[in-house]
Amino acid sequence: MGDPRKHRRKYERPQHPWKEERIKQETEIAKKYGLVNKREIWKAKSIIDRFRKGARSLMSSTGEGAEKRRKELLSRLNRIGLLDSNSLEDVLRLTTEDLLERRLQTIVYRKGLADTIKQARQFVLHRHVLVGDRIVDVPSYIVEKGMEDSIRLKK
Repeated sequence: MGDPRKHRRKYERPQHPWKEERIKQETEIAKKYGLVNKREIWKAKSIIDRFRKGARSLMSSTGEGAEKRRKELLSRLNRIGLLDSNSLEDVLRLTTEDLLERRLQTIVYRKGLADTIKQARQFVLHRHVLVGDRIVDVPSYIVEKGMEDSIRLKK
Protein backbone atom coordinates (compact mmCIF):
# COMPACT_ATOMS: atom_id res chain seq x y z
CA MET A 1 0.00 0.00 0.00
CA GLY A 2 2.93 2.30 0.49
CA ASP A 3 4.06 4.67 3.14
CA PRO A 4 1.54 7.49 3.67
CA ARG A 5 4.04 10.12 4.71
CA LYS A 6 5.85 12.32 2.23
CA HIS A 7 9.56 11.59 2.03
CA ARG A 8 11.74 14.64 2.39
CA ARG A 9 15.45 15.22 2.37
CA LYS A 10 17.13 15.18 5.75
CA TYR A 11 19.65 17.72 4.50
CA GLU A 12 19.88 20.91 2.53
CA ARG A 13 21.94 21.06 -0.63
CA PRO A 14 24.21 24.05 -1.30
CA GLN A 15 22.53 27.03 -2.93
CA HIS A 16 25.17 27.26 -5.64
CA PRO A 17 26.48 23.89 -6.88
CA TRP A 18 29.83 24.95 -8.39
CA LYS A 19 31.57 27.27 -5.93
CA GLU A 20 35.21 26.28 -6.04
CA GLU A 21 36.05 27.23 -2.45
CA ARG A 22 33.17 25.17 -1.00
CA ILE A 23 34.04 22.20 -3.20
CA LYS A 24 37.66 22.27 -2.01
CA GLN A 25 36.62 22.48 1.65
CA GLU A 26 34.15 19.62 1.27
CA THR A 27 36.72 17.48 -0.55
CA GLU A 28 39.24 17.99 2.28
CA ILE A 29 36.62 17.12 4.90
CA ALA A 30 35.54 14.04 2.92
CA LYS A 31 39.15 12.81 2.74
CA LYS A 32 39.83 13.54 6.41
CA TYR A 33 36.75 11.64 7.63
CA GLY A 34 36.61 8.97 4.89
CA LEU A 35 33.21 10.04 3.59
CA VAL A 36 31.90 8.49 0.38
CA ASN A 37 30.04 11.54 -0.92
CA LYS A 38 29.26 15.16 -0.14
CA ARG A 39 25.74 14.24 0.97
CA GLU A 40 27.18 12.94 4.26
CA ILE A 41 28.74 16.36 4.89
CA TRP A 42 25.47 18.11 4.04
CA LYS A 43 23.56 15.86 6.46
CA ALA A 44 25.97 16.63 9.30
CA LYS A 45 25.79 20.34 8.49
CA SER A 46 21.98 20.21 8.58
CA ILE A 47 22.00 18.51 11.99
CA ILE A 48 24.37 21.14 13.41
CA ASP A 49 22.29 23.91 11.83
CA ARG A 50 19.16 22.55 13.56
CA PHE A 51 20.94 22.54 16.92
CA ARG A 52 22.16 26.09 16.37
CA LYS A 53 18.74 27.30 15.20
CA GLY A 54 17.15 25.82 18.31
CA ALA A 55 19.75 27.49 20.52
CA ARG A 56 19.16 30.88 18.87
CA SER A 57 15.41 30.62 19.38
CA LEU A 58 15.87 29.52 23.01
CA MET A 59 18.20 32.46 23.70
CA SER A 60 15.46 34.89 22.74
CA SER A 61 12.55 33.12 24.46
CA THR A 62 11.72 33.06 28.16
CA GLY A 63 9.42 31.08 30.42
CA GLU A 64 9.14 27.60 31.89
CA GLY A 65 8.78 25.85 28.55
CA ALA A 66 11.83 27.58 27.12
CA GLU A 67 13.90 26.67 30.17
CA LYS A 68 12.81 23.03 29.88
CA ARG A 69 13.67 22.92 26.16
CA ARG A 70 17.03 24.58 26.90
CA LYS A 71 17.89 21.87 29.46
CA GLU A 72 16.79 19.13 27.04
CA LEU A 73 18.92 20.53 24.21
CA LEU A 74 22.00 20.94 26.39
CA SER A 75 21.62 17.48 27.96
CA ARG A 76 21.25 15.89 24.53
CA LEU A 77 24.39 17.62 23.26
CA ASN A 78 26.27 16.60 26.43
CA ARG A 79 25.12 12.98 26.05
CA ILE A 80 26.27 12.89 22.43
CA GLY A 81 29.60 14.40 23.44
CA LEU A 82 29.37 17.58 21.38
CA LEU A 83 29.28 19.90 24.37
CA ASP A 84 30.88 19.98 27.81
CA SER A 85 29.51 23.22 29.20
CA ASN A 86 25.95 24.32 29.87
CA SER A 87 25.73 27.50 27.81
CA LEU A 88 23.80 28.14 24.63
CA GLU A 89 26.65 30.31 23.32
CA ASP A 90 28.78 27.17 23.02
CA VAL A 91 26.06 25.55 20.91
CA LEU A 92 26.43 28.41 18.44
CA ARG A 93 30.15 27.62 18.11
CA LEU A 94 29.56 24.01 17.01
CA THR A 95 30.89 23.06 13.59
CA THR A 96 30.19 20.26 11.15
CA GLU A 97 33.53 18.68 12.01
CA ASP A 98 32.50 18.43 15.68
CA LEU A 99 29.65 16.14 14.65
CA LEU A 100 31.79 14.20 12.16
CA GLU A 101 34.19 13.42 15.03
CA ARG A 102 31.33 11.62 16.83
CA ARG A 103 30.61 9.21 13.95
CA LEU A 104 31.28 5.52 14.56
CA GLN A 105 33.64 5.35 11.59
CA THR A 106 35.80 8.16 12.97
CA ILE A 107 35.86 6.81 16.51
CA VAL A 108 36.88 3.31 15.33
CA TYR A 109 39.82 4.91 13.52
CA ARG A 110 40.76 7.27 16.39
CA LYS A 111 40.75 4.36 18.88
CA GLY A 112 43.29 2.54 16.71
CA LEU A 113 41.01 -0.36 15.81
CA ALA A 114 41.65 0.36 12.12
CA ASP A 115 44.79 1.46 10.30
CA THR A 116 43.03 3.97 8.03
CA ILE A 117 39.75 5.87 8.09
CA LYS A 118 38.56 3.92 5.04
CA GLN A 119 39.41 0.62 6.70
CA ALA A 120 37.34 1.75 9.68
CA ARG A 121 34.39 2.30 7.33
CA GLN A 122 34.89 -1.16 5.85
CA PHE A 123 34.99 -2.77 9.30
CA VAL A 124 31.72 -1.07 10.20
CA LEU A 125 29.99 -1.96 6.92
CA HIS A 126 31.16 -5.59 7.12
CA ARG A 127 29.64 -5.88 10.61
CA HIS A 128 32.93 -6.32 12.50
CA VAL A 129 32.26 -3.53 15.02
CA LEU A 130 30.33 -3.90 18.26
CA VAL A 131 28.95 -0.99 20.27
CA GLY A 132 28.21 -2.49 23.64
CA ASP A 133 26.68 -5.88 22.81
CA ARG A 134 25.15 -4.85 19.48
CA ILE A 135 26.63 -5.04 16.00
CA VAL A 136 26.35 -1.65 14.31
CA ASP A 137 26.85 -1.50 10.56
CA VAL A 138 26.16 2.20 10.00
CA PRO A 139 29.32 4.33 9.64
CA SER A 140 27.36 7.53 10.36
CA TYR A 141 26.04 6.20 13.69
CA ILE A 142 26.51 8.97 16.27
CA VAL A 143 28.25 7.46 19.29
CA GLU A 144 27.23 8.76 22.70
CA LYS A 145 29.95 9.70 25.17
CA GLY A 146 29.09 6.83 27.52
CA MET A 147 29.24 4.20 24.77
CA GLU A 148 32.64 5.25 23.42
CA ASP A 149 34.58 2.89 25.72
CA SER A 150 32.46 -0.12 24.75
CA ILE A 151 33.37 0.01 21.03
CA ARG A 152 35.34 -3.05 19.97
CA LEU A 153 35.92 -5.38 17.06
CA LYS A 154 34.05 -8.67 16.84
CA LYS A 155 36.22 -11.71 17.52
